[in-house]
Amino acid sequence: MALTGPDSVDRNPEAETFVFRAVRIAFVVALYWFVSITMVFLNNYLLEQRDLDAPLFITFYQCVISAALCCATQRLAAACPGRVDFPPLGFDMKTSWEVLPLSVVFISMIIFNNLCLKYVGVAFYTVGRSLSTVFNVLLSYLVLKQTTSGRALLCCSLILGGFWLGVDQEGLAGTLSWTGVFFGVLASASVSLNAIFTKKVMPAVGGDIWKLSYYNNVNASVLFLPLLVASGELGRVAGYSRLADAGFWGVMTLGGVFGFAIGYVTGLQIKFTSPLSHNVSGTAKACTQTLIAVVHQSSTKSALWWTSNMMVLAGSSAYTWVRSTEMKKQPVRDPAQEENGTTGV
Repeated sequence: MALTGPDSVDRNPEAETFVFRAVRIAFVVALYWFVSITMVFLNNYLLEQRDLDAPLFITFYQCVISAALCCATQRLAAACPGRVDFPPLGFDMKTSWEVLPLSVVFISMIIFNNLCLKYVGVAFYTVGRSLSTVFNVLLSYLVLKQTTSGRALLCCSLILGGFWLGVDQEGLAGTLSWTGVFFGVLASASVSLNAIFTKKVMPAVGGDIWKLSYYNNVNASVLFLPLLVASGELGRVAGYSRLADAGFWGVMTLGGVFGFAIGYVTGLQIKFTSPLSHNVSGTAKACTQTLIAVVHQSSTKSALWWTSNMMVLAGSSAYTWVRSTEMKKQPVRDPAQEENGTTGV
């Protein structure tokens, strides 16, 4: 019979530490999965509303909420020193201007991500925007003149094969949206550009990811205004029948909250595991997300359709592992490169 009294804790502190770490890691990973999957389904719900075709406005509102939550969290940190860790923000026009190039790429990334999700749905979303790793390799060579190993290129070939097989199977099933695939490719390219610009802009905010998120969302909120006017979405929103519905704004705000939270839980998962474990977790999450979407829609997919998903996920995981082992064999010049060089799905 196992001892359960206080003496048993003192006798085996290492076991208690191991259990505590295991529970903490399991909680952090579960939290990341919950936030990430819920955010995708929330956005899909908002974007699929037939009586409101306003993807730019939905994205704009989420940026406004994220910026507001950064300010609110900073105020909470100031009111509770030592309990809430968050940097002082303020607003500096020079810093905002330095972050602006990244903000333009950031806007492109979230717009194309949401448009891809709008047209292809959650089930095909993983495959639809799976080329970010391929674009990472391509842009690293074109912009940074960095070559890639044969093993990493082989992983990219597996991802490309999975992408084309998935497109082919969607076409055979009669559910393919070339518009969604087009936006998925643009989203993948934007994700890669976002990583490159993030590294360049990070010194402007002192290396603080929360300051970067704050300036990014403030800049994005301003940049969205002329886009909303030019696209005519402001008129569509003004004429929306549920504009005074508290439920609609509740879901919209919840989407913004989850958009803000994903940055926190991503950093939390990397902190308590590792960049490699984070990407493995992201890959498994994407697989689960696809499975939930297929079950939710009560749809039947072919064996080759599932094979395309597995090829994309396996190629992404293998690429992460290959790059991780390669980086361990050589000195790291830029600490940010090692953490931000990994890619998740």
